[in-house]
Amino acid sequence: MESTDTVYLLKECDAGTKMAISSIEEVIDYVADFKLRDILNKSIEEHEKISTELESLLAKHDSSEKEPSAIAKGMSWLKTNFKLSVNESDSTIADLITEGCNMGIKTLNKYMNQYKNSDNESTNLCKKLISIEDDLCKDMRIYL
Repeated sequence: MESTDTVYLLKECDAGTKMAISSIEEVIDYVADFKLRDILNKSIEEHEKISTELESLLAKHDSSEKEPSAIAKGMSWLKTNFKLSVNESDSTIADLITEGCNMGIKTLNKYMNQYKNSDNESTNLCKKLISIEDDLCKDMRIYL
């Protein structure tokens, strides 16, 4: 059971990490404030490091990566482009990123509870990802 839960948790973290990177890349070209752009670029780098660790652990468990669902990506794209068409500001971007972080934190905690028999290494990596999302959310507050 531990191995199965571990693989499921890793796959969900992998999909979430890819979704986060994609979402940030979708808005970064609209950012006016250089400090905000730096925060977002740093977050992409942190997510990419986690992604590399996840891919390594998935390979260790003879499993493949997981892409975010097409529906989730499509809904995110629609919401982002609609909000930016109405108000293309750093505040709008911070709002979108905050909503994404909150969704990520909620979803990752749900999966950690669902796959509670995951090994410590995978659980700790999931907690690290949650912490990255939480820190990014906090960094967005001054732009809201």
